[in-house]
Amino acid sequence: MVNARAPVITPAQLRAARAWLQWSQDELSGRSGVSKRSIARYEQGKTVPHSETLTALQRTFEASGMRFEFVGMVGRGIGTP
Repeated sequence: MVNARAPVITPAQLRAARAWLQWSQDELSGRSGVSKRSIARYEQGKTVPHSETLTALQRTFEASGMRFEFVGMVGRGIGTP
């Protein structure tokens, strides 16, 4: 579970990870159980989802081999092992 002290994936990292995997918002929604609307609104910077939602998104990407890079608490990039 993401907590207040753990780094959180940014909207830019979310968009980049989807693009890297060539996943649509619909596909990410189906894989993660997070609504497409929540994904779209976070990617656009309109909302910040609950920590459980961000955890589900991050775990879904990590299960597909994505890694998220942080400098301190700030999201800086994505990568693969």
